[in-house]
Amino acid sequence: MLVNEEHTTSENEDLDEEILFLVSQTFKAISDPTRIRILNLLSKKEHSVNELGEKLNLKQSTVSHQLSFLKNLRLVKFRREGTTLYYSQDDEHVMAILQQTIDHAKHN
Repeated sequence: MLVNEEHTTSENEDLDEEILFLVSQTFKAISDPTRIRILNLLSKKEHSVNELGEKLNLKQSTVSHQLSFLKNLRLVKFRREGTTLYYSQDDEHVMAILQQTIDHAKHN
């Protein structure tokens, strides 16, 4: 696998506080089962809050709360169509990590 040297941390370089915080928040986001389910659906196509609630058997308020958390981390984005918000994934890096982790869990 090729690694972009621009984003690689050298042996002697420590991570600054902002990067540490963002990394820990990202892992926190993808450690929650409900958020994993939401991100998994959004990795395939965009969905409205109502569609996500129906597919996941969750209340709209629960879905909205989780989407807000994910949006603040720039893991999801939305577009408005009339009064409906449609959400989709917004970070291919995190989605790749999530998919690799799902594949790892399914691997026998």
